[in-house]
Amino acid sequence: MQPPAPESPAPDLESRRIAFLGGGNMARALISGLLRGGVAATDVRVAEPRAEARMELAQRFAIDTHADNAAAARDAALWVLAVKPQVLREVCTALAGLAQAQHPVVLSIAAGIRSAQIARWLGGDIAVVRAMPNTPALLGAGATGLYANAHVDADGHTLAMRVMQAVGLCHWIEDEAQMDIVTALSGSGPAYFFLLAEALEAAAVARGLPQDIARALAAQTCLGAGRMLVEDGASASELRQRVTSPGGTTAAALQAFAAGGFTALVADAVGAATQRGAELAAQAEGAA
Repeated sequence: MQPPAPESPAPDLESRRIAFLGGGNMARALISGLLRGGVAATDVRVAEPRAEARMELAQRFAIDTHADNAAAARDAALWVLAVKPQVLREVCTALAGLAQAQHPVVLSIAAGIRSAQIARWLGGDIAVVRAMPNTPALLGAGATGLYANAHVDADGHTLAMRVMQAVGLCHWIEDEAQMDIVTALSGSGPAYFFLLAEALEAAAVARGLPQDIARALAAQTCLGAGRMLVEDGASASELRQRVTSPGGTTAAALQAFAAGGFTALVADAVGAATQRGAELAAQAEGAA
């Protein structure tokens, strides 16, 4: 059973070098959150192959940027693997020698790729933490599941947790197989939410409501409902029952959802996304 992040004082992130391998949107969100939280820009490095993106990162955050992954990772206590799953094996194998020399904590945000794969590609016996954040992390409102392999000690747990908490809520997962479910739930979940908002807007417009009003009301309704779910403390089921009067308009809408198999359809969608996570791991294993 994995320990949660310990309650003892957290390691001093302000004196721990953090290397981001990949400078995309999620890396930028994490960097922004860390800097807001007091981490010095001099302790953050980014490796990014695109010259234009490197320049933008340097100008926006005043951090060191590198074209080469090894240059950014050298002497860093934490490596954040923020590259696409399809290229993760190539990135890791190129860094295996450095990983064996330094033994950093490696934090991967690549969907589907298992900790054992990452550790093996880095030469073995490496502390690997898998994280599955979602796009609301870009606003500091993310939801992240975390899994650590057996080589991650209490300090490593806390270090990874503090990095991911810079962009929102975090929970440790004890069974790595459940990370595919986390990916399907919260990792892909914002797209499901946006699809519902899109459908609500379209339905209202089709019945004559101006699009700007339909969009504003749909968005604010989703925001308000989400806040109630987080802040009220009641379950989603209880909150749904509170707003459903027998024989009323909400009840009629929910009956239509049920007749269309809404609950089963959501279960199928989460199942499909979970299966795809496993497929990504298998594809990465077979990649050259």
